[in-house]
Amino acid sequence: MNPQYLVQGIFFAAGTVSLLAAILNWDWFFNTRNAEFFVRTLGRKGTRIFYGLFGLFCVIMSYIISNNQP
Repeated sequence: MNPQYLVQGIFFAAGTVSLLAAILNWDWFFNTRNAEFFVRTLGRKGTRIFYGLFGLFCVIMSYIISNNQP
């Protein structure tokens, strides 16, 4: 298996979950230890925007990786 497929899959999965969590305002996602740091720092709305942009970045990176394969 080509390692690029694994990296592409990880980027896509992380991006999709982050984007959906930001859009649907999932409590279970924003109550995790990692997200709570951002919630305390940026507030809930700012954290949703951050994770939405992060998710979009990851999905775009997945697309770029898939188009750069021979």
